[in-house]
Amino acid sequence: MTTTPQTHTPHDSGVPASARDFSVEGRVVIVTGAAQGIGRELARQFAAAGALAVVADLDINKAESVAKEIHDAGGTGLAIKVNVADESSVNAMVDTVINTWGRIDVLINNASIFATLEKVPFDQIPVAQWENVLKVNITGTYLCARGVAEHMRKAGFGRIINVSSDAVTRGTVNYLHYVTSKSAVIGMTNSLARELGSYGITVNCIRPGSVATEVERAVNPTVAVRERAASLQCIPRGMVPTDLVGIMLFLASQASAFITGQTIACDGGYTHSS
Repeated sequence: MTTTPQTHTPHDSGVPASARDFSVEGRVVIVTGAAQGIGRELARQFAAAGALAVVADLDINKAESVAKEIHDAGGTGLAIKVNVADESSVNAMVDTVINTWGRIDVLINNASIFATLEKVPFDQIPVAQWENVLKVNITGTYLCARGVAEHMRKAGFGRIINVSSDAVTRGTVNYLHYVTSKSAVIGMTNSLARELGSYGITVNCIRPGSVATEVERAVNPTVAVRERAASLQCIPRGMVPTDLVGIMLFLASQASAFITGQTIACDGGYTHSS
């Protein structure tokens, strides 16, 4: 299905929201880390809602597979290989999207290093691994935001949605590099919202709970651990990628135009109950 990118009125006019404002149809949406897990589901669901989904990932074969899933379902998807921690690679991704569709409306900074990490005491984390996690999870988020900002400024519209983790508030042990990186993403969100708000660009952050995906992890939680976590939530069941779709669609839409600089927990009420 071919969809024409949606046009926008520069800057938020303050006109009351209508049901139409909740739509993402025609929006050009980049999802990083979209070849699997949460990113894959977000790309699929945005495309199903009529968006033009950019499946951006280091693993181009898996990214192309996701793009094919989108096309087979009648949507529009574009697979692009990107290393979010590499400036030239990010810039090439942005150029490809602009050359293809002429605009970038939404960036979802989902790519990060987590599943491959072993749990280890903080003073035993190899420095090289520490630096790599921070480079992907922090610098990668920064580079992608910087890459799209110019185009969003010119359009007078943009939505940047960063992904943190409830590990930040839990103070999850033996993942200090990951927790530190996801804490930085929250601070980055706050500052970017200040810098970009006058251009009609909102910057928000989602803090998911523990999400069960198809991605194999170096440390897979046992059934008992998952059940224990679920029992601490207000909604006592395991979290799945589709649980993030609603809040992401809302923050990508015109309906959320007056919401920025916020970190929103999507964790079944775990934070509320602790």
